[in-house]
Amino acid sequence: MEAFKQHTGLVGPVDRVNVDTDAIIPKQFLKRIERSGFGQFLFFEWRFTNKGEVIPDFSLNQPRFQGASVLISRANFGCGSSREHAPWAIQDYGFKVVIAPSFADIFYNNCFKNGILPIKLSEEQVEDLFQRTAAEEGYKLTVDLENNTITDAQGLHIDFQLDEHRRQFLLLGLDDIGLTLQHADKIAVYEEAREALQA
Repeated sequence: MEAFKQHTGLVGPVDRVNVDTDAIIPKQFLKRIERSGFGQFLFFEWRFTNKGEVIPDFSLNQPRFQGASVLISRANFGCGSSREHAPWAIQDYGFKVVIAPSFADIFYNNCFKNGILPIKLSEEQVEDLFQRTAAEEGYKLTVDLENNTITDAQGLHIDFQLDEHRRQFLLLGLDDIGLTLQHADKIAVYEEAREALQA
């Protein structure tokens, strides 16, 4: 997993509450066995008609948001079923950061396991980001995980809170197994001592 320290990216808005995992990656696309290639199906039923035609009014289909890597949305993002395909689709589409007032717990945990930084801000702070994004084409945010800050070129400065254990996951680019393997030497010593006691 790639380490996350700082990222500057174009902001893409999805101005909806209770965005569930079936909206993020519809169930008909869950048959794939690999973890890649899901980005093309992100928000599929909002991005395309039943005939496969692009819905131009959907925010992420608009030219000004092409290449966005910071997603902002409303409360309870990632609710619904626990499918890990949801963060896979978000990451594969190109998003590295998701900002919302609140997240469903399982989705929130899955983000860290897949190298995505989910940030919880207040409703007022998120509303301000939506307004800034609407007002300025090409609006970008810089997310600094080393200092837990969000900034923009106009002087915005937001401090955010994050559990230190999860923060380390991303800073070091490690998943659960990788984090455990950092202590491989100590594990080996313990196992040797344990075997000696049983001999």
